[in-house]
Amino acid sequence: MKSAEKSAGKSAARGTARALRTPGGLSVRVDVRAVTVVVLLLVAALAASVLLIGTGDFPIAAGDVLKTLLGGGDAGQQFIVNELRLPRVLVGLLVGASLGLGGALFQAISRNPLGSPDILGLGQGATAGALVVIVLFSGSASEVTMGALVGGLVTGLSIYVLAWKRGVHGYRLVLVGIGISAIVTAVNGYLMTKADLVDASRALVWMTGSLSGRDWAQVWPLVALCAVLVPLVLANARGLRMMEMGDDISHALGVRVERVRMLLMVSAVLLTAAATAAAGPVSFVALTAPQLARRLTRSPGPNLLPSLCMGAALLVTADWVSQRLFGADQLPVGVVTGVVGGVYLLWLLVTERRAGRI
Repeated sequence: MKSAEKSAGKSAARGTARALRTPGGLSVRVDVRAVTVVVLLLVAALAASVLLIGTGDFPIAAGDVLKTLLGGGDAGQQFIVNELRLPRVLVGLLVGASLGLGGALFQAISRNPLGSPDILGLGQGATAGALVVIVLFSGSASEVTMGALVGGLVTGLSIYVLAWKRGVHGYRLVLVGIGISAIVTAVNGYLMTKADLVDASRALVWMTGSLSGRDWAQVWPLVALCAVLVPLVLANARGLRMMEMGDDISHALGVRVERVRMLLMVSAVLLTAAATAAAGPVSFVALTAPQLARRLTRSPGPNLLPSLCMGAALLVTADWVSQRLFGADQLPVGVVTGVVGGVYLLWLLVTERRAGRI
């Protein structure tokens, strides 16, 4: 407790925190730097979204995009912007936000910067569910989405059960996740060898992770899920931050540790599985977004809201870069995030090793 108070005092002394008093006499501590980072990330995400909507085989200037979104523009621009490109951008924002928030939750629960859905195998589990539907049943797009969601949930539940031993320890969770990931990856390889040429091609495109062809049918389920889970997660942010000090201290401060941990893990699994079901297994956003957000805010704790905004900004920016450099829908966004995330993972491993933490 004393160390936490000292840390808060140092933060306030640096000018990054301010104490605000409400009319009821309550004092609320606001991290000015974190709020500023959130606002800047939101601006960056919206700016990248406008540029992305204007990018394609029929380019539209940013000013015309804004005018069309506000109800102006000619009939052709309205159709291209509102029917073809806006749903894709909204899916990108929601998927990036879901992955960023899910990654922040897993890293905070495991107390490990490598504790992300990419490392734990949740993306591979969702992929397995989708492959089962594609290869064995030749299912429709909606059935593939449901299969991916079920696969992610089953994988998350398996990891939690196998990692349980009088609670869930961070490194045990990561190690079990790595093992599950290896098993599910082998299953995915087996399913691909059993698929015919058409189903294999369809599965390969889905496994790359792409926003191409996304429409309003993918937008509304993500909107509904985020509308429920994001407020629920943010409401438990205080308990999650206390849990980073250890289960015993959290219990002493009145936090129901296992209840909060289970609730947040289920939320993280649902966010990750839904994002994977909507856009395929987009690599490394869940790993890099929380880390980059923490480095920008320089604030301890899970940084849930900055991670959410960082994930959204990262994904739409990566999709815009892929279209600008390689043309519309020539390079799936999962390839770009995979390359960037792989480089970041190598840098993170080297940094953690030098610090003696791995």
